[in-house]
Amino acid sequence: MNPADKTFDFVNGELLLIDKPLHWTSFDVVGKVRNSLRIKKIKVGHAGTLDPLASGLLIVCTGKLTKKVDEYMAQEKEYTGTLTLGATTPSYDLETAIDQQYPTEHLTEELIHSATAQFTGEIEQVSPAHSALKVDGERAYIKARKGEQVHMKSRLVTISEFEITRIALPEVDFRVVCSKGTYIRSLAHDFGKALGSGAYLSALRRTRSGDFHVKDAWTLTDLIGKIRELRMAAEQEALQEPKPESDPGIGNSAIL
Repeated sequence: MNPADKTFDFVNGELLLIDKPLHWTSFDVVGKVRNSLRIKKIKVGHAGTLDPLASGLLIVCTGKLTKKVDEYMAQEKEYTGTLTLGATTPSYDLETAIDQQYPTEHLTEELIHSATAQFTGEIEQVSPAHSALKVDGERAYIKARKGEQVHMKSRLVTISEFEITRIALPEVDFRVVCSKGTYIRSLAHDFGKALGSGAYLSALRRTRSGDFHVKDAWTLTDLIGKIRELRMAAEQEALQEPKPESDPGIGNSAIL
C-alpha cells in the first residue's frame, strides 16, 4: 500500500519511520510531529537517538505505542558512513575542530581492511565525552563543552559486521551492523588509533533498525505535510457536521 494512502490512529498508536535530516536533533523531530498533530496530551517518543550530524532512520511512536519504545530501541542497528583518517577531534566527529594530526603515509588498503577484525564481535567501548550520557547527574557533553575533564566508563557492545566499502584517503567509507548503545563515533576514533593514524567520523547515516529500513521512511517534510493535510480535512468535516466537544486536533478519534 502506498504510505500516502494509509489511515492513521495516532492515539491508539502509530509507528512512524522518519528519515531524520542533518542538523536536526531527535528531540526536534519528536516535537515537530507532536506539534503538528495538535492532539491534547498525546505521547510521542523516539526509539533511539541520532546525533544532529547524522541522518537516517528514526523510529517515532505515538499514543499507546510509546510503551514499546524500549523494545524497538533494543533492536540491532545498521549504519553507513565516512571516517577521515589523519586527524582527531575532541567530539570524535565534526562537532568540534581538529585537535591533533597524524601521519597516513604508512596506510595501505590491506592494513585498513584487516584492522576491522579487532572491532567485530563483543568489544569494550568508551563513549565520547561529547555525548548525552549522564556523569554525576549531568549530561557529559555539557561538562565537556565547559572544558571539564570527563571520565567515561567503558561498556560492552557488539559489532556484528564492520565492512570497508570505499577507500579514498584520507576518507574511508564503511558499513556497520551493531547492538544498541554502540557509538559509531567511538568506533571511528578507536579504529584510527589502531591504525596509528587517528580518525574522526565525518558522515553517518542509520539505514536500518531491526526489520525497519530507511528506504521505507517518510521524509520529515512529507510526513508533516500529510499530517497537516489530514488535519485540515478533519477540521473541514467537523465544520460541515458540527459536534459538541469537538477536538481542535485531528478529529475526536484521531483516526485518519
